[in-house]
Amino acid sequence: MLIVKGLLVGIIASAPMGPVGILCIQRTMQKGRAFGIVTGAGAALSDIFYALVTGLGMSFVMDFIDKEQNIFWLKLLGSAMLFVFGIYMFRTDPRKCIRPSQGKKGTLLHNFTTAFLVTLSNPLIIFLFIALFNMLTFVVPGNFFGQCVGYLSIVAGAMLWWLGLTYVINKMRSSFGVRGILRLNRSIGSVVLVASVIYAAMTLFNLSLY
Repeated sequence: MLIVKGLLVGIIASAPMGPVGILCIQRTMQKGRAFGIVTGAGAALSDIFYALVTGLGMSFVMDFIDKEQNIFWLKLLGSAMLFVFGIYMFRTDPRKCIRPSQGKKGTLLHNFTTAFLVTLSNPLIIFLFIALFNMLTFVVPGNFFGQCVGYLSIVAGAMLWWLGLTYVINKMRSSFGVRGILRLNRSIGSVVLVASVIYAAMTLFNLSLY
C-alpha cells in the first residue's frame, strides 16, 4: 500500500502543466524525447527534495498527528488544499507559461539542471506535499525502511508520469499544441477535484480504502 501511495504522490506532484511541464513538452517536441525525459527527471529531483522536507518536518509533529481528532481535521484540510489545487490546474492557461525556443539544444545535463532549478524555485509545491501527506501519509516516520520505500516510490511515480507524457508528446508532435495542453490541464484538474471531494466525504463518514 505504501508503494501505491508513493506512486500516486509522485504522479500528482508531477502532473500540473506549469512552467516545467510546458518546458518538458517543448523540449520533447523541439529537441527529442531524451531531452524531455531529463527535464522530467530534474523536476522529479526537486519534487523529492520538497517531499523530504515535508516528510521530515511532519515527523516532528507526529504526536499531534497521532490524535484521532487532529487527523480528522488534517485530512479535511488536505482535501480542501487538494481541491484548490484542482481548481488551479483546471484554470491554468498554458499560453502564459510558454517561452519562445532559443534554438539551441544544450547538453542533457544542462536541460536536467534547468528543470530542477525551475521546479525548485516554486516552494509553494510544499503545500501540495503537506496536503498529500495529511491524506495519504506517504512515508512512515521512525521507520527508515518505510521512509526509503515511500520516497523511492514518489520518484518512481514522478518518472512514470514524465516517461508517459514524453511518449505521448513524441507520438503526437504534429497535433499536440496549446489546446492539447489546455485539455490535459482540465482533465487533470477534474480528476484532482473529484478525488478531493471523494476523500473529504470518506473522512466525514469515517470510510477507508484499507
